[in-house]
Amino acid sequence: MSNLSHLPDAELEVMQALWALNRYPAHTADIAQKLSRDWKAPTLIKLLSRLEERGFVEARKEGRANVYTPKVLREDYLAAESRSFLNRLHGGSLSSLVAALAPEAKLTAEDVKALEALLKKGGD
Repeated sequence: MSNLSHLPDAELEVMQALWALNRYPAHTADIAQKLSRDWKAPTLIKLLSRLEERGFVEARKEGRANVYTPKVLREDYLAAESRSFLNRLHGGSLSSLVAALAPEAKLTAEDVKALEALLKKGGD
């Protein structure tokens, strides 16, 4: 999915919980257990309904309850959000982003090696 819309924080939290379950379809109660907030069932169901309308989850009846399956992979959403962030705040410039983070970053030797590998790979 290439045109992923930005999710509000509450809906993103529900998606994070669903992705964390890693087994589908998932019942509302399973999703609720993964949430950091203690939302009432109607609130969670409303958020899941919105996610279904946006195309992020698929809902189907299983007995008297709905069960949910993500239609968007976590990695795809993170990639889309990261590209959007980079474009909006740094004009698409990765070096601008890194420069903004560098004064506060405490990079390990492993971090530096991983970044160097990414930079070499990106140049191919």
